[in-house]
Amino acid sequence: MFKKILIANRGEIACRVIKTARKMGIATVAVYSDADRDAMHVEMISSGFPAPTATAARVFMRHSSQRSVSFS
Repeated sequence: MFKKILIANRGEIACRVIKTARKMGIATVAVYSDADRDAMHVEMISSGFPAPTATAARVFMRHSSQRSVSFS
């Protein structure tokens, strides 16, 4: 079973995944943009990594940053 998962999505879908992960006892991680700082999915995650200088689209398209977060 997974101990931690990286949420590489935003909004309602991310919230649903986070809720399900919580029920299963799985921690959640996300990389988020400055624009998403106060978003519901960011408030719900177990831990997050802000990317304040990037736009939302750029954060979610940077696969290398997501891989490094997912393995930490």
